[in-house]
Amino acid sequence: MRAAALLPARLGSTRLPRKMLLSDTGRPLIEHSARNALQTGLFDRVAVATDSEEIQAALEAAGIEAVLTRADHRSGTDRILEAAQRLDLHDHDVIVNVQGDEPEVARADLARLIEVFDEAAGPGVEIATLCTPLDSAEAFASPQVVKVVRDGGGDALYFSRAPIPGAGHPGAEGGAAPRLRHIGVYAFRPRALSEFCSLPVGRLERAESLEQLRWLEAGRKLRVLDAAHAALGIDTRAEYDAFVARCKARVTS
Repeated sequence: MRAAALLPARLGSTRLPRKMLLSDTGRPLIEHSARNALQTGLFDRVAVATDSEEIQAALEAAGIEAVLTRADHRSGTDRILEAAQRLDLHDHDVIVNVQGDEPEVARADLARLIEVFDEAAGPGVEIATLCTPLDSAEAFASPQVVKVVRDGGGDALYFSRAPIPGAGHPGAEGGAAPRLRHIGVYAFRPRALSEFCSLPVGRLERAESLEQLRWLEAGRKLRVLDAAHAALGIDTRAEYDAFVARCKARVTS
């Protein structure tokens, strides 16, 4: 199984300006994310796909491969496809889209995403992603937290910013269904990545602002695997400051 990791990195983030280049740890955030993927040893190619010459220069100075892509992509997945084409990754079995603002994705979870594409283990998987149990009532209600519901085979039924599944009607049998938080790391077969980006934007995708719904609305399957560790994305200054504190604690421990 040949696997490549590509990390989309856009400079113009809105909630936390220029977050990919924040360097309170001594390294840019995007460098942490790329090194985390490199250090797993799972990938024969790790590269950052960026719209910024500044990000590209910072990564190349650190010895990390970076591909300059168009600035007008509508999503990180489109950026990943352009990078995969530029790097000629068509002969790989799996391309993993590791978010540039998630520097602490666990090796075990990335390995699980790759292994599910082994035809002996699960024939027919085209795209896979991760989830983790969601126990916080506040997070369950938050539209910033994406929830997912799976079918009996482990494929996604729906993703939503709304609190799904519901708690059930009074007197409902069988207890509450599990509440699952989606972790936005995706693995694709190269052909599925190309097909995904060729699909038109769907109505559900527009309504929820969740691009993965495009695939479901087209009637395709998306495997959702249980993650061993909840990866913490960085969207706010408080989340970045907490990451910096964790980094400093690891250095001094």
